[in-house]
Amino acid sequence: MNRRAVFYTIGQIIILEGILLTLPLLVSFCFWEEKSIIAFSITIFIALALGALTLIISKPSNKIIYAKEGFIIVTCAWIALSVIGCVPFIISGEIPNIFDAFFETVSGFTTTGASILTDVESMSKGMLFWRSFTHWLGGMGVLVLIMAIIPKNTGTDSGRAMHILRAEMAGPIIGKLVPKVRDTAKILYFIYFALTALEFFFLLIGDMHFFDSLVHAIGTAGTGGFGIKADSLASYSPYSQWVITIFMLLFGVNFNLFYLLLLKRFKAVFSNRELWCYAGVVLISIAVITWNIFPIYNNFSDSLRHSSFQVAGIISSTGFASADFNQWPQLSKNILFLLMFMGGCAGSTAGGLKVSRVMLLFKLIKKDISRLLHPRSVTAVKLEGKPVDNNTLYGVSTYFAIYIVLILGTFLFISFEPLSFESNFSAAVSCINNIGPGFDQTGPMEGYAVYSNFSKFILSIAMLLGRLEIYPVLLAFYPKTWSKK
Repeated sequence: MNRRAVFYTIGQIIILEGILLTLPLLVSFCFWEEKSIIAFSITIFIALALGALTLIISKPSNKIIYAKEGFIIVTCAWIALSVIGCVPFIISGEIPNIFDAFFETVSGFTTTGASILTDVESMSKGMLFWRSFTHWLGGMGVLVLIMAIIPKNTGTDSGRAMHILRAEMAGPIIGKLVPKVRDTAKILYFIYFALTALEFFFLLIGDMHFFDSLVHAIGTAGTGGFGIKADSLASYSPYSQWVITIFMLLFGVNFNLFYLLLLKRFKAVFSNRELWCYAGVVLISIAVITWNIFPIYNNFSDSLRHSSFQVAGIISSTGFASADFNQWPQLSKNILFLLMFMGGCAGSTAGGLKVSRVMLLFKLIKKDISRLLHPRSVTAVKLEGKPVDNNTLYGVSTYFAIYIVLILGTFLFISFEPLSFESNFSAAVSCINNIGPGFDQTGPMEGYAVYSNFSKFILSIAMLLGRLEIYPVLLAFYPKTWSKK
């Protein structure tokens, strides 16, 4: 275990967060919000001082990292980001409770979008921007950003930086777009920034003001879902809702495919089976829900818009709402609940199991049924036309087992709360999958303020486990991981 390299990288991340906090500080200056200016200024000083001290104390002679260092760096970095990120909320007094502030910040960085705020419209613009900006940072991954911008002579520029990329990026199989990890990170962030800017432009030419367009664009990009109004996006125009619907779906697509589009490799993109599966699930879900909610709206256009928006919001794990789907028929609610588990494509900013994992799980079931019928036959499981090795298949099945155990465990920990089964179970599923809204008392127009401090802490851990896909967090708290051997 190269502990110095671990803490040195974390020190870099803390300093980066301090620098990035200057953006909400500038927003606070623009609107001259004195409490926010003081809060962000103090937090920036704390972050820069703490980060610099960490760099000085832990400067390593050997900056090479291995798999376990990658897992620990990712987990510790995300915890450090969340702890420091909640300080402005506490200092400004806008979220004075430390558990509430931590929950809100973890929800932001993990792009969950679950909120404890009951009066979001009373918050300062600086704090609203910081909430949404945490989505943008957490969507692609802060460690990926570090690899894209830090100098080449640091440890994360080595070939083993792939361990960090795999630990932070979502999906069962993560590969490099180009030979160098640093260049891969740059490409990913270029695509990410370009799509964010494009959405911002389309929102700006609609009914949204500059600030509204900005926070919703960066919130959509990270598939986070923090709204700046009590009704999320229900009060905005159908045009803005359609724009956000389209971009929520786009950010649920594997970013590798956007890179292939830039290279004009259209055949490779449109033959991607995960993309077709994702599109098929979306279209079928929209069609069924549109039919199911038509009697509520008595208008095909409104029914299609709301069903499309909510399907996009749930499967991409963004969590924005254009309507209170708590009031929808049970069939529509059940479809949305199942979409919470599936999530978007591997290599996207979306949460959930990921489409490729779900495909592999069904292929494994098919393989086992075939083996029972034909014991002597040898059947290879394929994904995108290529055989999937046994280690990956074992990893997917193990991940799914741990995933179910964690959902049940989270549900049991919060089940003492005086809320309905539907509220608690959907909250556990929503937080593990980084969705945001649940059902009943944790629905899209409700929130998580009803939970105790203990439950908020448990749900915060659940959000971290879901965003980092379980293993990095488990390994970071496994004693043998920290062994020097």
